[in-house]
Formats: sequence, structure tokens, C-alpha cells
Amino acid sequence: MIIRNVVDSKANSQIISMKPSDLVRSAVELLAEKRIGAVIITGDGATVDGILSERDIVRALASRGASCLDSQIQDLMTAVVVGCKPEDTALSVLEKMTEGRFRHMPVIEDNRMVAVISIGDVVKARITEIQAENMALTEMISNSW
Repeated sequence: MIIRNVVDSKANSQIISMKPSDLVRSAVELLAEKRIGAVIITGDGATVDGILSERDIVRALASRGASCLDSQIQDLMTAVVVGCKPEDTALSVLEKMTEGRFRHMPVIEDNRMVAVISIGDVVKARITEIQAENMALTEMISNSW
């Protein structure tokens, strides 16, 4: 399965983003309100400047205390973001996410962000794919007897 299919199967493919100059406090409120684990940071709405995850916020809270909530997102965000293409396979994206130890990834096409996927989205797609393969194999074996 390719990532384009994963994006197409998502119930909500809205890209939730914030600006680098927004406050971390606002990002925390957004994460809680939307029940998401990360937000894409973009100045122009099309290119990825970074990503701010729950993990980034927890690290800052541990090292700097609650005052980090009044910082700008650009001070805490992960600036080097690994993305994928719509043509990438779900398996290759799972490998990237596992190796990089992150759970969210922007999907980039023609240098523009077209979607954001989570590891849960990709795992769900792989399970669906494996179940379909299993059913096809079972049917093929049943028909050959």
C-alpha cells in the first residue's frame, strides 16, 4: 500500500498547523482541544518549518519549567522534519518512523505539504492490507483443494 491510499482513507485529512512565532501555550491548548500529539509548524501554510510534539513540550517542561509555555514555538520545535511522498510505501514509512522514534510525518508532494499522517494511520493501513492478503490466500488455498 502506498501513502496516497493511507491519506485517502483517513476520516479527517485536515492539516492542523501553527506559525513559528505562536506561543507554546497556544500549541498546548490546540493539542488538547484537537486530541492530537503534534502540530506542523509553517510560516506560509505550505512548507514545513518544523513540528512541535508532546515530547518536545515535555522535554522543555522538564528542563525549563512552566516558563517554557510562554516561549515561541520556534524555540522548542523540532526543525529537522522527516517527511514522505505520496508514492512511498506504508512499510518504508513505518520503518522511518520506527528508526527515527517519531509518530507524525508530513506528506510532501511537489515541495508542498499535502497531508500529515500518524503512525496509527500507517499501522491501520498495513493491518488492512495484511488482512486482505490473508483472505486472498485463504480463498486461493480453499479453491485449490
